[in-house]
Amino acid sequence: MTALTLSTAAAPGLRSDAIVIGVAKGDKGPVVAPGAEAVDKAYDGRLAGVLETLGASGAEGEVTKLPAPAGFKTPLVVAVGLGARPEKDAEYDAEALRRAAGAAARALTGAKKAAFALPVTDAAAVGAIGEGALLGAYSFDTYKDNGKNAKDNKNGKAPLAEVTVLGGKPRDKAHKAAVERAIAVSEELNRARDLVNTPPNDLNPEAFAAVAQAAAKEHGIKVQVLDEKALAKGGYGGIVGVGSGSAAAPRLVKLSYTSSKAKKHLAFVGKGITYDSGGISLKPAGHNETMKCDMSGAAAVFAAVVAAARLGLEVNVTGWLALAENMPSGSATRPGDVLRMYSGKTVEVLNTDAEGRLVLADALWAASEEKPDAIVDVATLTGAMMLALGNRTFGVMANDDAFRSAVHEAAEEVGEAAWPMPLPEHLRKGMDSATADIANMGERMGGGLVAGIFLREFVGEGITWAHLDIAGPAFNEQGPFGYTPKGGTGSGVRTLVRLAELTASGDLG
Repeated sequence: MTALTLSTAAAPGLRSDAIVIGVAKGDKGPVVAPGAEAVDKAYDGRLAGVLETLGASGAEGEVTKLPAPAGFKTPLVVAVGLGARPEKDAEYDAEALRRAAGAAARALTGAKKAAFALPVTDAAAVGAIGEGALLGAYSFDTYKDNGKNAKDNKNGKAPLAEVTVLGGKPRDKAHKAAVERAIAVSEELNRARDLVNTPPNDLNPEAFAAVAQAAAKEHGIKVQVLDEKALAKGGYGGIVGVGSGSAAAPRLVKLSYTSSKAKKHLAFVGKGITYDSGGISLKPAGHNETMKCDMSGAAAVFAAVVAAARLGLEVNVTGWLALAENMPSGSATRPGDVLRMYSGKTVEVLNTDAEGRLVLADALWAASEEKPDAIVDVATLTGAMMLALGNRTFGVMANDDAFRSAVHEAAEEVGEAAWPMPLPEHLRKGMDSATADIANMGERMGGGLVAGIFLREFVGEGITWAHLDIAGPAFNEQGPFGYTPKGGTGSGVRTLVRLAELTASGDLG
């Protein structure tokens, strides 16, 4: 993991491999952002012109490298685009800083140390820069020469080893807290990315449960794992039914972080399909290759609970990881089968590729039995949500409009693109079954909303609940951007952590 430190040192005298500065889009060309005054002075105030000559415009994520001026103890200046310059007297928002720092960190792969001289006005800016740099420096190298030799990794170079945020005050309590938060959240989010990127032959439900057990032991989190026998005995028909076709048996993992000062209890529930073939309703060619990512929701829940523990948040947080592998075989659930869920309801399975809602249904009911103040589930649930919102935005549904708005605002606050979605009552009728209490499929149009309505059936009465469908942003099949790598992204982690923080402070209602 990349190291993160603060420094009040002047840029010219700081020894590093590079100094990162910000440049914004102005009305008449690129504008050097605050934080880079010493660098600009060394170019006789002509840095913006030099950057424009080199083709820089200040566009978001744009990276321009140039030799450091004479007298500097670093050989390189890296100018990273911040996007449009804020209005007069306005500050650069946290997400702009986060993305810029991430882009710069990616551009500095192979460097040992970089000083980030981006605009720092307060502790929030320090945290955003630190978080962006740590997330941007992420690299998944486990399967490249066993991760021991950097020659095969990321163009033959290791990730940026150390980030120093200039303008951050090492002795300032708020600045130190921002760094500690950035490290905890980023490390756990990157651990979620690692899990998502791990191939399914190495990460089955049992292996995922073992990772959770080890982390729980390290961070003082209580853990309970139900294996296939306990699940069958307990009546978890959804999880057992989905996992019945695989040689890798299912698991339900419960992670419990408790605080002696907590006044509220949150439950997070994650879909953990470690590989999704579609089951008997087999996915078509071209849709299987990335299905190791179908456990991204469980990875996000796992990471958020551990982050809450590391931050010592004054809220009780319980994470439920519903883990199974969805495979076709002679023992697999068939279309037309009826499963008796943990809640007692029966579900007619019309499509075995609508399996995520089945494992979530059991976990949601189990979470409801503890009567938490709110439940939030996270899942790569429907292709329909990707069609609706694209690859970078997740949908937010809820049984309470105010809570849906609060979750949406929390997501936007931490830089995760989200959009509130409805749960239209007329779509429920499409899931009526002549055989069972409900079918796992409904109308084709609005399929993402249908899935949310199905899940709502398994939330305990009177419990506030929200559903995050992260099918789009959970796995990035395109090129990296900002602090987002190709592959697993860790979508949902920061939103869950922020919800826990807001609950702990009493600001979530």
